[in-house]
Amino acid sequence: MESFTRQHPSVGTSKFRESKKMNVLHVIPSVSPRAGGPSQAILPMCLALREQGVNVLVAVTDDGLSGKNGPVHLQYGDISDYKGQPTIFFPSQIGASFKYSRPFAEWLVNNVANYDLVHIHAVFNHACLAAAHACRKRRVPYIVRPLGTLDPWGMKQKSWRKSLFWPLIGKRMLRHAAAVHYTSRQEQQATEESLGLNHGTVIPLGVASKVGGPTSAGAEFVERFPSLQQRPFVLVLSRLIPTKGLHVLLSAFLALIKQKQFNSWQLVLAGEGPPDYLSELRQKVASEGAEESVLFPGWLDGEMKEAILRRASLLALPSYHENFGLCVMEALACGVPVLVSPNVNLAPEIEAVSAGWISEIDHESMTRKLAEIFGSAEERSLRGAAGRNLAAKFSWDKIADQLIAVYTSLLPASDSNASPV
Repeated sequence: MESFTRQHPSVGTSKFRESKKMNVLHVIPSVSPRAGGPSQAILPMCLALREQGVNVLVAVTDDGLSGKNGPVHLQYGDISDYKGQPTIFFPSQIGASFKYSRPFAEWLVNNVANYDLVHIHAVFNHACLAAAHACRKRRVPYIVRPLGTLDPWGMKQKSWRKSLFWPLIGKRMLRHAAAVHYTSRQEQQATEESLGLNHGTVIPLGVASKVGGPTSAGAEFVERFPSLQQRPFVLVLSRLIPTKGLHVLLSAFLALIKQKQFNSWQLVLAGEGPPDYLSELRQKVASEGAEESVLFPGWLDGEMKEAILRRASLLALPSYHENFGLCVMEALACGVPVLVSPNVNLAPEIEAVSAGWISEIDHESMTRKLAEIFGSAEERSLRGAAGRNLAAKFSWDKIADQLIAVYTSLLPASDSNASPV
């Protein structure tokens, strides 16, 4: 196999080393788009780091990408190009959630010493535990991004498993990390107060600076969604699960469109989720005879996702808990205003610059806020413009600068420069 350095020559000038480049390994359980925001963020994050002169390799399982129904044919154990990013894949062997992979663990023990630093994304699965173990064994500094799973709300999910995991494995993993990477101040404060951690750093996720430009999916979009060409619509672009507050949003929307001044609005619930929950949402729509006003297009990705984002009148994410909300930042970058709950950790930034609206997750509050939004195209436009300005502060090049500063601060002056294998 060709060395990673030969395959991927440097881009630009390193801001942190004049004589050599930093080698960083990113470990994440899945890069499938259906795994949610963390998997969507990892590739642009790594590409931005590479543009700043960092050698980056992503190591990941094949979760969501392999098998006879998978979208990608994978070659395991060799570095390949996945959407422009050097990536090495390993089979997920046991557990849809835990994603145990013995080959992955063995590769980590044998190869982490070739990297200056390892950035681990997630906590409660095998790839992340194996990476932390290998780093401690080989004395390689590592950073953990817990993805909101360690704050009090996150720890209550599958609580019996986490109550066993934390004292046995999790506490050691986090306390031996060189740093803990939080994506919001709220996540850091809640996690550190509840678990007694004190070595965190806050670096948000980013958004592509060119989101919102022309897309070749325009004609396909018109053909697939003809009703969305002439009518305003609210877009939900996430996993369709109960914690997103969709039942409250749907109930408020269905109540409003019974009023003549609002009956042209549509609601697009774009995503996938548990069949029983989706069936419950569909039955609610059918009981109101609103099938023409509420669309379930399934998972949208790539150019089709960008096309629907650019045309939306409003993006809604009324979650009971949202560590960051990447779809919110993507909408803002397109100049689309947003409606979020106070539990979305981006809410303070959105409220501070009037880039959208904040609503409690109850029928009365949501109905009142939607009526305000639907009633003023001018206000939607003003808040969309404010959102575009806010998103510019979260460009991936700015986020890469922050990551590099943290990486550099964690490395000894005589850090290794071995080329990864």
